[in-house]
Amino acid sequence: MLDTTTKRRIDTARDILVGKVPDPKSQVEQITIALIYKFMDDMDSDAEELGGEPSFFSGEYEKYGWRKIFNPSLGGFEMLSLYSEAILKMAQNPNLPQLFRDIFKNAYLPYRDPETLKSFLKIINDFSYDHSEKLGDAFEYLLSVLGSQGDAGQFRTPRHVIDFMTALIAPRKNESVLDPACGTAGFLISAYKHILKENSGNYQKTDLYTFEQNNVKLAEITVNGKHYRGDKLSPDDRARIIQNIKGYDISPDMVRLSLVNLYLHGFT
Repeated sequence: MLDTTTKRRIDTARDILVGKVPDPKSQVEQITIALIYKFMDDMDSDAEELGGEPSFFSGEYEKYGWRKIFNPSLGGFEMLSLYSEAILKMAQNPNLPQLFRDIFKNAYLPYRDPETLKSFLKIINDFSYDHSEKLGDAFEYLLSVLGSQGDAGQFRTPRHVIDFMTALIAPRKNESVLDPACGTAGFLISAYKHILKENSGNYQKTDLYTFEQNNVKLAEITVNGKHYRGDKLSPDDRARIIQNIKGYDISPDMVRLSLVNLYLHGFT
């Protein structure tokens, strides 16, 4: 369940952007890009603390690390210049996995106000990547600001409808799941949760599944206090499930958001 602190941070980030980026979808995109950027730096920091090397911000891209951009000694216009240059170049960063390069494809900063950027990045800096299921919940909340209808005829299906339809279809681990108009990947994530739950040793068909209360991790889900670890799935099963779950969308922006949503719900 989304905590009030995280909800307040997301709302504050949107409030900061609204004067420069009035379109809700563009606000979500800017927050998404900044969060992934921050999380990459968090993962580099974790690696360095364990005696390893940074994975994302190394070589010629070292200067674009979050800690370099968010350095208090930088002036407003210096920060603006470095950050806008960084997000333009991240799609070509060979240190990034393809998923992250796809997220940064065609990314850009749509405003040039250093004070807005500084305030915005200060809020994003309060988030941290800790493999927590709360990140998925936070992103679902962020996506909810898009409303029910998009600008290309898209309709955002309510969560309870998605989960009801998934329960009726009951996808299995060896079946393919395709959403040809996936939007933010809600159906794909729900299918993954369902497969994980039904391939857990402690799962019983009499278990009640209150979807809205799910907590999702890479390796398990928790429903009404009961943990479903997907322990009946072999590594090959898990790899096959990831390959069998696919989605398409007419909007490149929706594709970017769906990639982030999938990533934060355990797809790598």
